[in-house]
Amino acid sequence: MGDLLTTFDLVTFFGFLVAAMAVGFVAGRKEETSEDYFLAGKSIPWWGVAGSIFGSNVSANHLVGMVGIGFSFGFAQSHFELGAIAGLMLLCYGFLPVYRKLNVYTLSEYLGRRYDDRSRLCYAVIMVIIMAVVQMVPALYIGARFACLLLGGEAVEAVEVGPATGAVASAGSTTSLDVNTTYYAIFVVALAVISASYTILGGLKAVVWTDVIQSALLLVAGLGVAFLTFGEIGGWGEMMRLDRAAPDDEQLMHLYLPSDHPKLPWTGVLSGLMMLHFFYWGTNQFIVQRALGARSDREARLGIISAGFLKLLIPFFSIGTGVAAAYHLAGEFPDRSIAPDTVFAELVRLLVPLGYGLIGLIAAGIIGAILSSIDSMMNSAATIVTFDVYRRYINPQATDRQMIRVGRVSIAAFVVLATLLCLFVIDPNSKENFFLQIVDYQGYLTPGLLVVFLLGMFWSRGTPTAGFVTIVAGVLFSGLVELVYDRSLVTIPAVRAQFGESLNFFHRVVAVIALCTATYVAISLRGTVDPERGRLTWTRLGGHSASALRKLCARIGASLALFGLLAVAMCSGWLSPVPCAIAGSLWTLAMFLQAVVRSPRQVRDDRSSQLGSLRLFAGDDRLWAGLLCSVAVWMMYYYY
Repeated sequence: MGDLLTTFDLVTFFGFLVAAMAVGFVAGRKEETSEDYFLAGKSIPWWGVAGSIFGSNVSANHLVGMVGIGFSFGFAQSHFELGAIAGLMLLCYGFLPVYRKLNVYTLSEYLGRRYDDRSRLCYAVIMVIIMAVVQMVPALYIGARFACLLLGGEAVEAVEVGPATGAVASAGSTTSLDVNTTYYAIFVVALAVISASYTILGGLKAVVWTDVIQSALLLVAGLGVAFLTFGEIGGWGEMMRLDRAAPDDEQLMHLYLPSDHPKLPWTGVLSGLMMLHFFYWGTNQFIVQRALGARSDREARLGIISAGFLKLLIPFFSIGTGVAAAYHLAGEFPDRSIAPDTVFAELVRLLVPLGYGLIGLIAAGIIGAILSSIDSMMNSAATIVTFDVYRRYINPQATDRQMIRVGRVSIAAFVVLATLLCLFVIDPNSKENFFLQIVDYQGYLTPGLLVVFLLGMFWSRGTPTAGFVTIVAGVLFSGLVELVYDRSLVTIPAVRAQFGESLNFFHRVVAVIALCTATYVAISLRGTVDPERGRLTWTRLGGHSASALRKLCARIGASLALFGLLAVAMCSGWLSPVPCAIAGSLWTLAMFLQAVVRSPRQVRDDRSSQLGSLRLFAGDDRLWAGLLCSVAVWMMYYYY
C-alpha cells in the first residue's frame, strides 16, 4: 500500500500534522499558572469545548473500530453514539453545575470533598490506569497499524478472520498482508513523541486547539471515505435494500440484536451500556476537563450539546460505512476475508482516487485523531497526579511552577509506559475488535465509581465510608459476578437461553451496579452523615428544591414508560417503526420545551431586556438539547 502515497499526498499529510503541532506550540506558549496549564485559563469558547470533547472521544481507534464493528456486527454499534446523548445530558444539567460551582480541577477532588481522601485516591488510581493503559495503549496500536498499512509497512501473508455475521465470510482459507513489526514499532514511537511534545509544553490549551483542528480533519476523512463507499453500492437507500434482501440472520441494519448475542445484546446496550455512558460522559476526567475549562457555564453547556450533534454523525459516516463495506466487499471479493480493524484501510486503498492528495488528507485525519485522544489522556492523567497525589500528599504548598513541572514529568512517564506496553504486550496483527475490548476492560473498574458519583450527587445521606467501600467493591463484584455466572447460573437452561454461554460485559455491569447500589445504601443508612459533606449535592449547590428533583424524576419516569409502551407496540407489530419514532421524538422535544417555557419569569425578563423574545427562546441551550435528544430517540425506533 505504500505506493498509494504520492509526493503530493506526503506533503498534504505532513503539512497538516505540522500545522496542528505548530498551533499547539503557539497556543500553549505562555502557560504560567496551574489554571492556565491544566484548565486553559478557563477561556475555552463553546466551539472549542465541542471540538475538544469530540476529538478526545473519537480517536482513530473509535473511527476505524466503528467501521470494523459495523462491518462485523452491523448498525447495532450505533448504541455507542445514541446512548452517549443521555450521558452528555447528565453531564450538562446534572454533574457539571456542581463541578463548576466547586471550582474543581479534577473529579477526584469532588469525591474528596463529598466523601474523603480514600475515595479521592481510589478515583485517581483507577482513572490513571484507564487513561494511561486501557485507552492510550490501544490508541497507539490502532494509529501505528493504520500507518503501517497506509505507508508501506506490510510484511508476510497471514490468514485473517472474517465478519461474525457471515456477510463477507469466505468459503475457504484466504490470505492478506500483515504489518511489519519494525515499521509498527517506529510508528508507535513517532506517535508517542509527537503527541507528547506539544502536550508537555502547552498544557490543556494546546490540547484543545489541536483537538479542534484534528476533529475537522477526522470529519473530512470519515465523510470522504463514507461518500466513496456509498457511491460504490448506490447510496444509503440501496444499502437498505440490500440489507432487507439478505437472510434474516445476515441483516446488518438492525439496532437490536438478540439478548444472547455475545457482543451487542439489546438487553445489554439498553442497560449496562447506558450506565457506562453515564460514567464515561459524566464522571470521566479527560472528557469533563474540557467543560471545566470553558469561559462560562452557558458556553460549557453549548459545547457539550454541540459535541452531541457531532456524535450523531458517526452512525452514518462510520458505522454505516462499515455496513456498506460489508456488502461492497462481499460482491468484489467473495473469496476473501478481512480483519475488522483493517476494513477502513482497505476502503482507502480500493476507493480513494490517487494523485490528488486525498489519501494524504485521510491519513492526516486518522493520525490526527490518534494524537487528539492521546494528548487529552496524557494531560488529564497528569492533572490527576499533580492535584490528587503531588499537591495533596507530597507538597501541599506547591507553587504553580512546581505543579506545572510535575505535570510535564507525569506526561513523559505516561507516554513512556504506554509506548512500552504497546510494543511488548500488544500484538500488532491482532484480529480482535479492539474497541469492544477497551469497553470491556473499563467495565471492570468503573461501576462502583458511577454509583458513588450518582448517589453522592443526588442523595445527601451518603457517607464517606459508603463511598470508599463501594468503589473497591465494584472491582471485586465484577469478577465475582462473572464467576457465579460461569460456575452456576449458566447451567440453568432458561438463563443460558436468555443470556448465552458466557455473560456479556454489559449484563455484568448491570449486576455489579445493582450490588454496588445496595452496598452503598446499606452502609450509608448505618453510618453518620456529615452535614457539610451532605450539602455538596445537585439540589443544594444548584439552588434546586427537593420538589424540583422529584418532578424531574417523575418526568423522566413518564418518558421511559412511554418509550417502553411504544417499543412494545412496535415489537408486537401494532405500530410500524415510523409512527413510534415520530411519537417518541415529539414527546422528547416537548419535555425540553416545557422546561424552557417554565423558566423562572424574572430570569427570562432579565435576559429579554437584552435580547428579543425569539432570540431568547432560540438561544436557550435547552432547546438545542431537546432537538439533540429527539433526533437520538427517533433513530432508536426508526432503525429497529
